[in-house]
Amino acid sequence: MHMTSYDYYADRPNPDVGLARTASMIRVAQEQAERNGALVLLFDNGDSLQGTPFGDWAAEAMPAQHPLPKAFNILGYDAVGLGNHDFGFGLKFINRITGQFECPVVCSNMKSNTPEQGWVSQAILQRTISVGGEDVPISIGVLSVLPPQTARWEAHMLRDDVQIADILTAAQRTAAELRKDGCDLIVALAHSGLGSAEAQPELENAVIPLAALTGIDAIVAGHTHLTLPGAAHVGLKRVDSNRGLVNGKPVVMPGWAGSHLGLIDLTLGRDIDGWHIVKSEAELRAVNQAKSPVTDCPELAQLFAQGHTATRARAAKPVGNVPHPLHSYFSFCAPDRGLALIATAQAAALRPYLINTEWADHPVLSAAAPTKFGGRAGTRYYTDVSAGSISVRNVADLCVFPNELRATLITGEQVRDWLEMSAGLFNQLSLNDPVNLIDPLRAGYYFDVLHGVTCRFDLSQPARFDATGRITDPGHSRVRDLAFQGLPVAPDQRFVVALNNYRASGGGNFPVDFQADQINLPSLRIHEILCDYIAGRSPVDPLEQAPQPFTFEPTRSRGAILTTGPGADKYLEELADYDPQILPRDTDGFMRIHLTF
Repeated sequence: MHMTSYDYYADRPNPDVGLARTASMIRVAQEQAERNGALVLLFDNGDSLQGTPFGDWAAEAMPAQHPLPKAFNILGYDAVGLGNHDFGFGLKFINRITGQFECPVVCSNMKSNTPEQGWVSQAILQRTISVGGEDVPISIGVLSVLPPQTARWEAHMLRDDVQIADILTAAQRTAAELRKDGCDLIVALAHSGLGSAEAQPELENAVIPLAALTGIDAIVAGHTHLTLPGAAHVGLKRVDSNRGLVNGKPVVMPGWAGSHLGLIDLTLGRDIDGWHIVKSEAELRAVNQAKSPVTDCPELAQLFAQGHTATRARAAKPVGNVPHPLHSYFSFCAPDRGLALIATAQAAALRPYLINTEWADHPVLSAAAPTKFGGRAGTRYYTDVSAGSISVRNVADLCVFPNELRATLITGEQVRDWLEMSAGLFNQLSLNDPVNLIDPLRAGYYFDVLHGVTCRFDLSQPARFDATGRITDPGHSRVRDLAFQGLPVAPDQRFVVALNNYRASGGGNFPVDFQADQINLPSLRIHEILCDYIAGRSPVDPLEQAPQPFTFEPTRSRGAILTTGPGADKYLEELADYDPQILPRDTDGFMRIHLTF
């Protein structure tokens, strides 16, 4: 919930994001279109309620009028879709919030099993278009879909209170109903990204086959924080990345956190059969690349002022002290003390629940993955906490999402598969030229680091698993010398692993059934666990003395290029083992470092 152009983790302005800033661009785009006599519609496709300290404040302080719907009402939104993170505070919360919107809140593939449901499955907008000086009616249908995996990802909040259908099945059914009800055009608000080009059941990122469905005319997509039109999708089957066309239909993916405004311009024709699209154009406008400087919308800035002040005050509350800086610039190639701290706190919170159980003598491991690693979120999106006294905002910086602690029992063979999946983040090294270390199509928050075991990743080998968790080549493996306390891990050796609820529920498509042997725990928020550990309210855990979890196998390759934030320059000594060579920055301002393996 990025309402303001402010980074609450670093306690500094961030001009690249925020609804208050995007709102200024919305106003300009609306005025431009209206001057040309065009009908203007404004949509949002989800994940607007959670993800920042401001969102946490709004959910916990429970102001009479939540700032998000109030802002959307001011801007005149025509319909709002829902995303998976919108359910992160539970059904009671979302049902209360949806009643505050003056426009329809739509989710076509989720149905509540409870008496109250704050959203509708579809919406029909009755509007008019000026034709030859005459206002002619047009009926626009709106459907909205989110990943069916939401039921698992948010199971700790949703329990068994919802049913979620497959994206394509629900969209096709809803589009047919809207056409039957007389809709001239249909817009899909798809909280989903570009994935498989072919229709498959239960797709998380289903926009390509979604665009192939009969009846859907335009799509607002998202979920993955990527942009379309945009170069990231060049060469992707059935996608014209330059023009924002997917299967010939206009699609926009407007980044994340209000970083972009997506525009779809439809030129319509009308004949005896009704309205039809003559021409379509898709465009993105970035708040940090505008021809003239974009400033916050004064009306929204005033609306958010109280929450902004309260959020900063909450975030400034002291928690404890840390002896070393905590940063995420090198999370993918060097020890990350922030990840180690999370993993250690998780283990410390778990151990009391293993006493006097059948798992009491099992070795305890702990998994943690980076959440702030630049990439699609830009050069500023890294953790960088100084040594010494730290506050709530620093803990939130380490632990962005309000996940809960889970524990599972797994074998040594599953540990290996877990690490093989993590290692899929890396590109295969080449004997000819340096390659980028990270595959841009693999998200960094799927790089689980397992603290308590050690291994080496051999990047001369191809990845064993693809992004969906399927084996790409059973004859290859990147994990070498997997060990626990200096001894090789046996395939049938048993471990208890502390992890978060997102991974335990299947998030990331890891080829491990985390649910099979899950250990029951009470509701324990990892953010609070971390605060307790830093403040000294939890006992010091043995994982504090665990060795570095992973290194890389030496190779004869030409090395790799690490792309990271400019703030990394003050920590370069941590890369000494790689003989780091600084390269010119890329066009987005990221620092580039050549590493030798």
